Amino acid sequence: MRVAVVGFGQTPFKTKRKDKTHPEIVFEAINSALEHAGLELKDIEAVVYGCMDPFDGIYCPERWDSTACGLEKPIMKISTGGTTGMTTALAAHEHVASGLFDLVMAVCVQRVGECVDAQPVLNTAVDPIYERHSGLGAIHIAAFQATAYMAKYGATEEDLAWVSVKDHKNALKNPYAHIKMDVGVDDVLNSKVVCSPLKLLECCPRSDGAAAVIFASEDLAKKIRDNPAWVVAETTISDSYYLGDRLSFAEWDSLAIAGRRLFRDAGIENPAKDIDVAELYSAFTIQEILELEALGFAEKGRGKDFAREGVTFIDGDMPTNPSGGVLCTNPIGATGLVRFGEAALQVMGEAANQVDGAEVALSHAWGGTLQFHTLAVLSSNKKLG
Repeated sequence: MRVAVVGFGQTPFKTKRKDKTHPEIVFEAINSALEHAGLELKDIEAVVYGCMDPFDGIYCPERWDSTACGLEKPIMKISTGGTTGMTTALAAHEHVASGLFDLVMAVCVQRVGECVDAQPVLNTAVDPIYERHSGLGAIHIAAFQATAYMAKYGATEEDLAWVSVKDHKNALKNPYAHIKMDVGVDDVLNSKVVCSPLKLLECCPRSDGAAAVIFASEDLAKKIRDNPAWVVAETTISDSYYLGDRLSFAEWDSLAIAGRRLFRDAGIENPAKDIDVAELYSAFTIQEILELEALGFAEKGRGKDFAREGVTFIDGDMPTNPSGGVLCTNPIGATGLVRFGEAALQVMGEAANQVDGAEVALSHAWGGTLQFHTLAVLSSNKKLG
């Protein structure tokens, strides 16, 4: 069964949302999605809920938030690290594609501002013998990627800085973005070194907020809106638990495999030509470069040039993260759902920073220690693929 996105809502994102409780923030996103679709909460038949509990500092937040999601509805909890948002979207999509439901909502939330320190809990997810005592976190792993790529392909710190310049420029047009500042290459290069070679303005924030996406069956989608975003294909992949098993930090091999599967299922032969816009989970500048290459938008070693040459800017040949991306907004467990929702808005023609003529969009999320990837292709044309 063909499935489409008929509604997307998100909250404004901040370092800490002191104005509302956990369920109130969830309902804010849900209400926004319902208004976008012209629906009421009673119309939703089932809910798929996503959250990364350690970052909120509370256990089973779905118990608190279930009222906001609507009582007496089937509800499923998803938690797959940074891919949580995208995996939640895929699960909601499958609820409808199975034929069991006609209207299903995916909702994700993260309240990192309420958690003093999530790292002790996150450390328990890391191999206790070889890796836990090294103190490695996401920033250190991204620095591995940056140094490996720079050594292999000759990328410079300025190449990476251009990605930050582009994303911050895009975020200025996104009313929901967390970080809104106009920066230049020198600003990025002169910002504080967090983990060499990555600077502060090349690293994502931690954001409070929520997002919701409503999925509808084909017949119902056509009745709800004239411009639904059709889900053409989706896939997810896992890699080894051990960080040391990665063959190279200069390439993202598991993402490349997932990309080939996705494009095969979507009937896309040349992603660089067939996809109009991409919302990638680039938590650090180097990751956008690796993702562009892994997904076939750039040849190996060429991704470093794309932002500097304007290819990935809003008016370039491969607009990437027109919302400002993860570099400017990162509600961790909800980040992937924001990527998915922003991609849907692009093919609906309703994005705040709209790519002219966008008909096919790609959304992506990664999670764990570079372990998981989730991908989807959305289109204004349900016949694609």
